[in-house]
Amino acid sequence: MGAAGRDFHNFNVAYRDPPAYQVIAFTAAQIPNIAGRVYPAVLAGHLYPDGIAIYSEGEWESLIRTYGIDQVVFSYSDLSYEEGMHRASRVIAAGADFRLLSARRMMLQAA
Repeated sequence: MGAAGRDFHNFNVAYRDPPAYQVIAFTAAQIPNIAGRVYPAVLAGHLYPDGIAIYSEGEWESLIRTYGIDQVVFSYSDLSYEEGMHRASRVIAAGADFRLLSARRMMLQAA
């Protein structure tokens, strides 16, 4: 769940290669006309040869139910606490866990 920026970064750092995870989709809201596109296979890595579908943010509940999604990862950096927790409530009510990744885990080492 994100804005088509930080969510892609979080995916590449935490979820791209570990086979223990299967990323079903990205959802985005802040970039016009991004829903219906695909995060490219060349960026998604060998576990995702067809890339990863990008859906509208409003489709969380349907995606959670349709695919039996266990966990939704919050990947915004510019929402208020109230907006973030409203999203968390929707995800939890639909039956998935809501996860926040720490800055320590997501930061890249500078050279």
